[in-house]
Amino acid sequence: MEKIFSYGTLQSREIQMQVFNKVLTGTRDQLSGYKLKDLQIEEEFGMTDYFVAVPSENISDYIKGIVFDISSSDLAKADLFESNSYKRVQITLKSGTIAWIYIENL
Repeated sequence: MEKIFSYGTLQSREIQMQVFNKVLTGTRDQLSGYKLKDLQIEEEFGMTDYFVAVPSENISDYIKGIVFDISSSDLAKADLFESNSYKRVQITLKSGTIAWIYIENL
């Protein structure tokens, strides 16, 4: 099993059904030392506003999200869903859980 920390669109049941063909269950957690910044991604119908996790200079910054248990094949589906503006890295959450997260791909 893999763990993925979602702070955005993957928390949506509709998106989960689209990407994984099922609704995920997860637990709330936080990621310290990161903040969210606005990100525009070009999609089929023009530019769409999203946000992306980036490391913060301020260690008191944090992002709230949900940790989901998913299979390796589901992780591959998530990789396909996320645009090239994001990259997947492993992080340690406030709870001590090690999970994957999508951050800004610089």
